[in-house]
Order: sequence, then structure tokens, then C-alpha cells
Amino acid sequence: MKTILLIDDDEICRKPAAEALRRAKWEVIEAVDGDQGVELAFKHRPDVILCDLLMPRSNGFHVCRAVRENPATKDTRIIVISGRDFPSDRQSAAEAGADDFLVKPVELAQLREALDKTTSMRGETKAPAATAPAPNPKPVADQSTVVKFWGVRGSIPTPGQTTVFFGGNTSCVEVRADGEIIILDAGSGIRPLGESLAAEFRGQPIEITLLITHTHWDHIQGFPFFLPAYDARNRVHILGYEGAREGLASTLAGQMESPYFPIALKQMPGNIVIEELKEMTFNVGTVRVEACFSNHPGVCVGYKLITSSGTIVYLPDNESFNENTDKAHGGALPRNLEKNIAEFIADADVLILDSQYSADEYKAHVGWGHGCVDDVVQIALNNRVKRLFLFHHDPAHDDRYVSNMLMHAREVAQKAGGSLRVEAAREGEQFVLTPRAVNAM
Repeated sequence: MKTILLIDDDEICRKPAAEALRRAKWEVIEAVDGDQGVELAFKHRPDVILCDLLMPRSNGFHVCRAVRENPATKDTRIIVISGRDFPSDRQSAAEAGADDFLVKPVELAQLREALDKTTSMRGETKAPAATAPAPNPKPVADQSTVVKFWGVRGSIPTPGQTTVFFGGNTSCVEVRADGEIIILDAGSGIRPLGESLAAEFRGQPIEITLLITHTHWDHIQGFPFFLPAYDARNRVHILGYEGAREGLASTLAGQMESPYFPIALKQMPGNIVIEELKEMTFNVGTVRVEACFSNHPGVCVGYKLITSSGTIVYLPDNESFNENTDKAHGGALPRNLEKNIAEFIADADVLILDSQYSADEYKAHVGWGHGCVDDVVQIALNNRVKRLFLFHHDPAHDDRYVSNMLMHAREVAQKAGGSLRVEAAREGEQFVLTPRAVNAM
């Protein structure tokens, strides 16, 4: 008997489909969300997975990628179903590894036809030849750049059941490139990052460079809880530009004064060096770093990391440029700022950019210093960015809302043409840039 795994959080759709498939002599396994679906796929290795696209926790795209990346399930046939039929959704599903795409409501005859077609394809995937030599991973490891998101939220941490998929921690991104560990911002996401580093190095000395974009609370609030800063064997080099009212060191120390925190910055046992930058270009080891002022209240910058395997631009707080922005500044917004930012992100392999508001929300938040998702996609398209990550998710946006913004952003990019790849930053997500991968984008 053939086995099918149904993954859908909508019981009204899932239960009738399961019953119809059982009558058709399928063994049916049901999952109520993407995370459970992936777990059951690895456990039971079904012949076919029928997966909804928009779900809490792991959505359909992530399910497809997880199944394809696991050697035990990489040949499992996957049919994605969705209540919406955007061309960009179909393209993204195919890129993630889906074999077919159906639009709800799905008729039984249509489902049977898709299953017949999909199961007939099972023998088409050829196993690699047994004599093929295993690739040598060492050159790729030496040249690769690994990026991992530890905090993707803006303004304030938002833990809870409605944010478990994309995450509720504030800004923190880890980059490992050319032998360096570089951390971008110290929002609440730096706490789990610190725990991970401590477990990985197990008492061995760690050399870390922390780049602070600005000293708004959601970008520094996690540093008092950064475990490596409490080990005297470690060196933490903190770089940034002056705080809004005081210098960088004074601002970081201020949030750890006795009324707010039991341990002062100067009492942390780690070797902590704070350097206030003046130049807009510098090096972290062999990684060249460039900074650019952003359109955000106070002293705020973005960072460009130029590594041996690609360029990463991190611009977490930046307001879009359009006619509404000009009006908010009385028509006096310096156009060179817009030009500088465009040049700064041009041709980036990866752009992590503030996309806090939908177009309707932005109308009520002009002048707040954060991006409109439509404008964010457009600036990425205009400047030949290869891969865009929507970032600084609004604390009021739950997982479903962020997923809808992502789908909209992909639709905007699809209509404009080109090859821009759009993702929404997700806590815990990691990706690797290699010279070959960069050239292929």
C-alpha cells in the first residue's frame, strides 16, 4: 500500500482529503503543521507528501527544502497545495523542490490525476554512480561564508505562539567568513548565539568581532547576556559609530548600570575592546567592511562585508525613499543619501534589509525610519541584488502576516522580471555562500 503524508493546518481541508485517499487505498499520515510534517516525513518516508503552502511554523517552502536536503527523503514526491495562485508561488515551490502545484479547492479527480502523474515519476530520478568520487569539502569550507540569523525582529522581542516560525528575538546575525566570526548587532538574539558559541568551543579561546549599526535598544539589549563576554579567555572587539547622545562605550555601559542590571560592563571578565569608528571602511582580518549611513533617526549605519565568496549587505534600519518620504522631511531629504545607499547595495550577493511595513502600514508610519516592503523590493531590483532577505519584522506581525508579506514581495519581484530571489529572514535559518554558488545566482 502506498503511503501519503498530508500536511495542512486547516482541518476542514485535511480531513476530507484524508478520508478520500483512504477509500482509494492509500495509507494516510496527517500532520497539522510544517514542523510536525517534516518530523513525520523523516520517520515514515512516505511515497508522496501533499503539503499546504502557508502554515504556521515551517511553511510549504521550508518543508520542501527540508525533505530534499535529507538523503533519506530526497526522492519523495511532493505536491504543494495553496489557496492562492501567484506565478511567483509556483516558481518558488518548484525551486524549493515541489513536483506539482494545486490550487484549493482541489477536486478529487484533479488530486488523483496529480498523484498518478507524481508517482509515475518516482523511477525517473537516477541514483549517483557508485564509482563517482566523493567531493573534497576542504576547499569549499576554506572559501565558504556561512550566515545565520539569530534575531530578525524589530523594536522589541515578541515571544509567543504566533511568532515561533520566523522568531521573536531582535536583531542579530552571525557571519563566519575567511576565518573570522563577525556578529552584526547585539539584539536579544545574541543570547542564544552566545550559548551556542560557548558550547561549540568548549573553553577554547574565541575571537569575535561585533559590529553595532546603532544604539537603539533592540540592537544592543542582548549584550549583557552574551556568554562569551564572561570568559577571560575570549576577546570581543566591539565596533560602531557614536551613540545618539553619548559615545558607544558610554551607551553600552549605561544599559548595565546598577538600576538596570546587576553586573557592570567593566566587570565582565572577557577581554572586551570597544572602538568608536571614524572611517567608513576597515578590515576584520581579510574581510573588507564598508559602512554607509542609513535613513533612520540618530547615528545609524549599514555594513557591507566583502568576503572571498561573496558580498553581504546588512541594513536593518532604513526608511524607503519615495514621494511620501520627501514630504515627511519637508522636501529637504538629501538626495545624496538615497544615491549613497543605492551604490552601497548595488550588485550585492545578499541584502538583509529593513522591510517592516506593508504599503498600507507605511502611509501611517512615514518618517519613522523603517522600510516599506514594496519599495524594498524595488530598490533591490534597481540595483541588481541577487538575494534579498526581508528583515526587522514588526512586533505586531505574526508568522502568517510575515508570510503574506513575503508572498507579496515575491509577486512584486516576479512582475518586474529578473532573477531576484526574495526570502523573509527566519530565526535559526542558515545559508552558505561559496564562490560557485555566488556565480550561479
